[in-house]
Amino acid sequence: MSPLLIAALCLTMVGTSFLSGIFGMAGGMILVGVLLAMLPVPEAMMLHGVTQMASNGWRGLLWWRYVRWGAVTPYILGCAAALLLWSLWRYVPSKPAALLMLGLTPFLARMAPASYRPNPESMRQGAIYGAACMTLILLTGVSGPLIDTFFLGGKLDRREIVATKAVCQIFGHAAKLIYFGAVIDQAASVDPIVAGLAIVASMIGTSLAAKVLGQPDHHRHRRILRRARHAHDRAGRAVAAARQEPRSASRRSTSFDYISTLLLTT
Repeated sequence: MSPLLIAALCLTMVGTSFLSGIFGMAGGMILVGVLLAMLPVPEAMMLHGVTQMASNGWRGLLWWRYVRWGAVTPYILGCAAALLLWSLWRYVPSKPAALLMLGLTPFLARMAPASYRPNPESMRQGAIYGAACMTLILLTGVSGPLIDTFFLGGKLDRREIVATKAVCQIFGHAAKLIYFGAVIDQAASVDPIVAGLAIVASMIGTSLAAKVLGQPDHHRHRRILRRARHAHDRAGRAVAAARQEPRSASRRSTSFDYISTLLLTT
């Protein structure tokens, strides 16, 4: 990568980590869209995994006292089961397929019946969501609005949502690193210098967000979270519509259209 491209990616990582630090969502989805537009799928997944592990790890450390471990344990068990099954297949999506599935993830959160109420403190639901989110992470790089809907459905306050989700995401992205770095046939790696800069950028964005998140206004924060989730839905619909355009349109153009949509709607 050129120094200019590395600098641009680092600035993007600071911004997306800041978004995730405040809302617990949006940042990772924007970042993986940027990386998929610029890098091959395995390399994009690896660099995204390093960044998200650093961002969520630092976030979890800053808010460790608010982590609800009863919600983390079943989620991790579900992730482990899904990783084991996918490791038998060792599937790697193409770039267009990854972007298409990324755009469709907001619809998954709408598939549940209207009467269904997600509960992050339920052991059974935690395992099911863990397996489903791990599958999405391996296919698109992120678990998107599915995990957001899961944590917003319970009675956790804003700090507990951000902290608990961060710890869950650490294990999800660690599994992604194992999968794309050691399990698949086209195993990828990350340049140590780029990885180090990505970690620093993620920690900066997360630290800035921690100052904002510390301001007491629980109900306002939940309203913003729901608006951010609706923005994800709009982005997903826009991407799905874009994929219906004639195939003569360039893949790179579609990728950047996707990124622009996310930036404008989040």
